[in-house]
Amino acid sequence: MQVTDIGSREDGKIWHRKSVSSKYGVLATVVRNASARQTKTVRFLQVAFDTTGESFLAGDHHGNIYVFDISRNRYILYFLLLSFHTCQACTALAFNLRRTTEFLVALADYSIKCFDKDTRQLVSWMRGHEGAISSLSVHSSGSYAISTSSDTAQLWNLDTFQRKRKLNVRQSVGIQKVFFLPHSNTILSCFSDDSIFAWESDTLFCKYQLPVPQDGPRIHYRTFAVTQDGKTLAAAGRSNLVHLWSLDSRQLLRVIQMPPNVKSVRFVDFLPDSFDGGSNQILGVLSQDGVMRFINIQSCKQIFEIGSHEDAITLAAICPKGHHIVAVMDSGALRIYDVRSLTPEISKPPQPLLKLVTKGKSSERSGLKMKVYTGAGQRPVKTSGRRIQSKVLPSAVSTLDDKENDLPNGLNKKRLQALLRAFGEYPAKYRMFIWRSLLHLPENHAAFSSLTDKGLHSAYMCLQERYPIKSHKLQRGLQRVLSALAHWAAVFGETDYLPLLAFPFVKLFENNPLICFEVVATVIVNWCQHWFEYFPNPPLNVLSLAENVLVHHDKELLQHFVACGVTSQLYAWPLLETLFSEVLMREEWLKLFDNVFSNHPSFLLMAVVAYVTCCRAPLLLCTERKDFEYFFHHRNSLDISAMLKEAYRLMDSTPADIHPSSALSDFEPLTQGQYPIFNKYPTFIVEYQSQERERIRQQEVEYLRERQEVQELHAEAVRQQAEFEAWYKQQELLLQGEEQRRRILQEEESKLAQQRARLAAMKRELKVKELNLIDSSRRRFLKHQQDQRRIQLKRLDDEIQRKVLQLAKEQERVSQTVRAEVDTRRRRAEIEDSTFQNFIQANADVSQTNKKVCLTTIFMECI
Repeated sequence: MQVTDIGSREDGKIWHRKSVSSKYGVLATVVRNASARQTKTVRFLQVAFDTTGESFLAGDHHGNIYVFDISRNRYILYFLLLSFHTCQACTALAFNLRRTTEFLVALADYSIKCFDKDTRQLVSWMRGHEGAISSLSVHSSGSYAISTSSDTAQLWNLDTFQRKRKLNVRQSVGIQKVFFLPHSNTILSCFSDDSIFAWESDTLFCKYQLPVPQDGPRIHYRTFAVTQDGKTLAAAGRSNLVHLWSLDSRQLLRVIQMPPNVKSVRFVDFLPDSFDGGSNQILGVLSQDGVMRFINIQSCKQIFEIGSHEDAITLAAICPKGHHIVAVMDSGALRIYDVRSLTPEISKPPQPLLKLVTKGKSSERSGLKMKVYTGAGQRPVKTSGRRIQSKVLPSAVSTLDDKENDLPNGLNKKRLQALLRAFGEYPAKYRMFIWRSLLHLPENHAAFSSLTDKGLHSAYMCLQERYPIKSHKLQRGLQRVLSALAHWAAVFGETDYLPLLAFPFVKLFENNPLICFEVVATVIVNWCQHWFEYFPNPPLNVLSLAENVLVHHDKELLQHFVACGVTSQLYAWPLLETLFSEVLMREEWLKLFDNVFSNHPSFLLMAVVAYVTCCRAPLLLCTERKDFEYFFHHRNSLDISAMLKEAYRLMDSTPADIHPSSALSDFEPLTQGQYPIFNKYPTFIVEYQSQERERIRQQEVEYLRERQEVQELHAEAVRQQAEFEAWYKQQELLLQGEEQRRRILQEEESKLAQQRARLAAMKRELKVKELNLIDSSRRRFLKHQQDQRRIQLKRLDDEIQRKVLQLAKEQERVSQTVRAEVDTRRRRAEIEDSTFQNFIQANADVSQTNKKVCLTTIFMECI
């Protein structure tokens, strides 16, 4: 069994020989001694695997975070917590976020910090708990997390790092654990009274509650575990019983009784298997004796165990793939186990499903309670062997640099300046980390909290009216930082240009208000020296320093300014009060302040002069005052590298008698614990303004109070007068009402008699109308019958007329035919006149006879 002492090294190998597991399944044991000469061990407290199962985090009680990569046999120290000067021990870890490079750390100061392991930067800082955070649970999507303490549980959005929900409970009922079910939107909340509730994560609607077991002694649940398919819950506590719940049927499946030497259970977790489809069958149970036993929940057979009474385990984490187990030992060391070498049964596929038929006996146990018995799958007996321990050589400490150039986190200012001269800027990935080291930020959490607890300062209550910002989050962050500055020093509540000065830092540190406040405060204390001596006027003494440098290096440009009536308040003060944020792009501004923070505070004034001299060509063409005002409040085409080069030239070539460094002090960081007193301003002016503002406010309050009293007295008098008049009116109305009711009663009696007479007359009229109606109905019926007969006769007449007209037309046609024939025959038979006459006579007789016959036929048809 190999033992690796990582000491103070930042990276290295986990084991130094080929990773062959020992007979006990141990890949390596990792310890950390404080130094090579001391044997004092730095204890590891928490461990957490990532989603791949190949890497895990480990945090010690000094605040260091290590990443161990088992597949690559490497470990790396991410000294993030120390770099931020927290020195807080971690109480919980989470390494399965949606962004795989980020992880969550719960600290002993009840806060949660999110770090990026690649950039080694603080991503966000979340606060809200009032007690120690015992667990962190991350949703399967990696976008939400739940933090649990004894009095509250909070749901966080990991995309915005804002608190979404908060669960509070009564003081008598504490919270044991709140966590997400795997691959589900369900949240399980477990309380100290053994009650378990399931909630919908989106709406926080209670889906169900598991029944509290009534039979047997109370278990006092303390630890919980869920299978990967989210169907089985294991719960244990202050007894040797383990309850297995079915979350589908919401019933208690089984009660597993551990051996008699187990008095309580500290930790339970399921061991994943590649062949069980998420319905994990092996449960790891860590008891108070420091031994973690792995049992099959179906057969209750112990498969293997790790740890012993002499080498006890305090905490363990199981790989999501089920390949490794990392245990935190009672000695403070880490021990990495290879599960596949502990027992061959783990890596075997399951046996075929066979149906066992027994005669006369039941194959199932009676009841739910089952005892754990040991089988042949335990770990092998210990054998003698060497303990391999690697010694760490003390790292050589560089003595070439002066102590004054040494920065926190192992950085050196001289080396950073050389890097800056070579590349012109710091790497964007490490810029914030370098800035915090250069500025020696103390991160005074308690002091900053005391400032923010005072709320918004009255001077910045209506900040959005003067400086409207589209982003509400950015607006609130700017308000919070400015209010903290105003509570720190009264002058900052009266400074009009402070929002312009602080805004670029607020936008840069939007998710970390503490760092933002301390950066702004450090800039004010060091790079804004003597700015407030002539308050509320601009710092003429500081502006004169810049003007002296300008007159020495570019006298022609200064004479042009004088000729145009332009003073340093117009060409230098706009750049200083906004810290170049109005005239530079974001990347240019960051590059500038890389150099500002790496040099003497006088470099900022040199940058102002360098900006003016680099823009001398367009400035010499300006003659109007408004053109100069526009130029120094808007962005211009400028090579930032040339400007920085000019600033360094000015720093090196300016004589000592006019160099701003002779009037400005060296860099002084903020003090630890409490922030320094800032009183470098005419206090009587600020106090006078605040007193005048307070006096005006008191007068306004007194005026409003007196006006309110007058309005109340007037309203009371009006109310009494109205009540008096209303009483008189009410009495008059009562008398009038009484007289009116008497008259109404008499009128009603007379009306009643008239109505009765009218009713009798109406009855008679109705009877007459009824008779008239019957008569009119009878007449109308007779008339209807007559109309029907008349219509029929008219229809017959029309038919006869039609037949007559038809007959006349036919007769006319026949006569025309006959006449034509007669004419023809007359021309033809002039000779036979007599015969033709007889023939005509005969035809005439026949026609007459036919006419009579037709008329007779038509008449008979009509009849």
